[in-house]
Amino acid sequence: MSSVAFIVIAILTLGGALAAATLQKLMHAALSLVVAFVGLAAFFFLLGAEFVGLVQVFVYVGAVAVLIVFTILLTRHDLEKPGRFNWGGVVVAIAVFAGLVWAILRTPTLAIAAPPIEALTVKRIGEVLMTDYVWPLQCVGVLLTAALIGALILVMEEKRE
Repeated sequence: MSSVAFIVIAILTLGGALAAATLQKLMHAALSLVVAFVGLAAFFFLLGAEFVGLVQVFVYVGAVAVLIVFTILLTRHDLEKPGRFNWGGVVVAIAVFAGLVWAILRTPTLAIAAPPIEALTVKRIGEVLMTDYVWPLQCVGVLLTAALIGALILVMEEKRE
């Protein structure tokens, strides 16, 4: 069952990523990117990392992908006629893929087993975030708040004109 689920999720994720990279209409590409994000979250759920899977869904599907879709809708780039296919991107993607395959094949396998680690729970992540990493967490919160206020100011200036 696990291998069948892995294959189905892999096909879904790769199909969404390939469609996001090759579709001519921006809205279709953005929605395909959402499918790839959901497939990635499904991989995390399959691996037993429910917290990371939920963060993937909330942050990337719920925030980043929606932001991309709204940006496309607000800028109306979808009304332009699609240009011709960009073969330069295909060449770069194949070169990166070949480099990754070469690096994977040249990496020696480890013969020793990994030591067992304690289970990571949401409670433990919260404890670490609120004790050891409280300042970086607060800085990220302030940065995101400043970005949101800046975006609101930009939008309000556009409506005045």
